[in-house]
Amino acid sequence: MSSAIPVSTSRIPKWAKSFGVQIIAALIIGLGLGLVAKYTGSTEASPNGLGATLKIIGSSYVSLLQAAVVPLIFTAVVSSIANLRQVANAAKLAWNTLLWFAITALIAVLIGIGLGVLVRPGAGTGIAEGGEYSGRTGDWWAFLTGLFPKNFLGIGASTNVVDGTATTNISFNVLQILVIAIVVGIAALKVGKAAEPFLNLNASALAVIQKVLWWIIRVAPLGTIGLIGNAVAVYGWDTMGSLGKFAITIYIGLILVLFVVYPVLIKSHGLSVKQYYSGVWPAVQLGFVSRSSIGTLPLTQRVTERSLGVPRGYASFAVPLGATTKMDGCAAIYPAVAAIFVAQFFGIQLDLTQYLLIVLVSVLGSAATAGTTGAVVMLTLTLSTLGLPLAGVGLLLAIDPIIDMGRTAVNVAGQALVPTIVAKRQGMLDEALYNAPRTAQPFTDDSDVAAPSELADTRA
Repeated sequence: MSSAIPVSTSRIPKWAKSFGVQIIAALIIGLGLGLVAKYTGSTEASPNGLGATLKIIGSSYVSLLQAAVVPLIFTAVVSSIANLRQVANAAKLAWNTLLWFAITALIAVLIGIGLGVLVRPGAGTGIAEGGEYSGRTGDWWAFLTGLFPKNFLGIGASTNVVDGTATTNISFNVLQILVIAIVVGIAALKVGKAAEPFLNLNASALAVIQKVLWWIIRVAPLGTIGLIGNAVAVYGWDTMGSLGKFAITIYIGLILVLFVVYPVLIKSHGLSVKQYYSGVWPAVQLGFVSRSSIGTLPLTQRVTERSLGVPRGYASFAVPLGATTKMDGCAAIYPAVAAIFVAQFFGIQLDLTQYLLIVLVSVLGSAATAGTTGAVVMLTLTLSTLGLPLAGVGLLLAIDPIIDMGRTAVNVAGQALVPTIVAKRQGMLDEALYNAPRTAQPFTDDSDVAAPSELADTRA
């Protein structure tokens, strides 16, 4: 006589499988571990065991994301251009995308200027004047010449010699890769039937890359623990110090754009604000912790397609373009407030012409940050254009990592917002998908291969 062995029916609660819940839990765990590392003596120059572990986990995860971004941009943009051959209004889509990039950037920079003038973050800081800034700077000519690739892969190399030892770093220029992909895609269209095998191969490669990216995103909570833990261990919130007023001003501006301007734009186009945020939030969370619009690009594109209902052919063009040129946080709010801070700190009175220059640089110059250190380069470009001391950059670098979290979150939200608005205005938004209940996981385990006729019904 045998006794039945009870079978456990316990399962992981549905809420625990939610990507958002996992990221929030990882934020809390990372914060706790970071504080433990910080108060057990871990520093940036000499990390202890826990600090070093957090740093390795965080940097490794960002490296994984960035490694996948280059093939994603190339294959996605080529595929999107190939799909757009079936759309009568492709040029109109591109123009409207750039127009809304500029409109939202203009609103963001005006908010930044208004806050800088009202709050006066650079007045009475009580800190000593900084030395000359010697890091990377923005340059209009460098941006224009940088549009022309020096090689097919957009690869650049720099060599530094320290104590007789030469170290060479290899990097990819994302903007150049975008230019290469656009040219290749257009050329494939012009070639016609002979290019079909290439386009089929490209579509297959895109499906494989997206599957790999899906696997990487699944371990985002682990990467979040490392990224947040390392940030707290190295910098800590106490680095705000005397620059706290400046940091608070920046975050007020970011909050106004993210939770006031964007909802107004969404609502004015007849869309649900709740659905927009529930759809885009996983990407915003990942942007906050990774501090990389490029690293977050795979998830931003996925939620734009799967949650917000933007057609894949258009999203695979607009979102990568936005990840390199659409930065309301880094290229609009931040340089506006920071430039005013520097002027106030050094006792320089700005006139109307200089305020107009801030607007011009922010609206037109954000593409100059593509593939670089983002906001710092944009700030040096703004200060150089205004004739303000670059020494002011050095004053703000101490708290840049903390501010960069909020800046990147706003960047990512804007990079999904504009394609959604344009798709709605052009009558090509899948509103049933936009208004559908959200799943716990933004990546579903299904085929990522887009049908060649996916955009055939989106003619204007």
